[in-house]
Amino acid sequence: MSNYSVSDTEDSSRFRLLLSIPYNDLLSFVMEYIRKKSPVMAIFWASCTFFMFIAVYIRISISDVHPFSEIFLHSVLGFVVFPILCVPFHEGLHILPYFLSGARNIRIGMDLKQYLFYVTAHRHVAAPREFKMVAAFPYQLISVAAIFLVFFLPDLWKWSFSAFLFAHATMCAGDFALLNFYYLNRDKQIYTWDDADKKEAYFYEKLA
Repeated sequence: MSNYSVSDTEDSSRFRLLLSIPYNDLLSFVMEYIRKKSPVMAIFWASCTFFMFIAVYIRISISDVHPFSEIFLHSVLGFVVFPILCVPFHEGLHILPYFLSGARNIRIGMDLKQYLFYVTAHRHVAAPREFKMVAAFPYQLISVAAIFLVFFLPDLWKWSFSAFLFAHATMCAGDFALLNFYYLNRDKQIYTWDDADKKEAYFYEKLA
């Protein structure tokens, strides 16, 4: 939980503005930071690859056991239906760490032109550890739950949930881009807040 207010971050003797991101330019930020090499992105790409191999292995293993029509139905479930249904749950998991840290004016938004959904806490200053938790929590919890289901459900459902596991991981690219931004600036204490009315996010470095 941050002990700072928006007015504190605007004090140039204590904080320096590192970056401001208009919501309509979020995709550019995501594309920039998922391309920057770091251990954070290595984890992201490795997990996506690992989840893909799990899905491919299961798909091959059921190819001679079930008719194509059943496999196709579960493919649609895994790659389309479950990811769509998961969006509000995923965004809700972003809300939980914000709420527990004291934020109350929390909003969910979307930009269909950029194919992005986002959660913002209006004028709530998030400390570095808090914001990293906000970004990482949905990926961690949903991945663990999906892996559990892949292990314990019957084979057709293994396929659909392994497909979902991979699809959801790729949907977390924006979250990993933010985590990568923090990692690449790990020598700085970065505090962030959003103006949801202006649709802009601000990242400030706390000065020594």
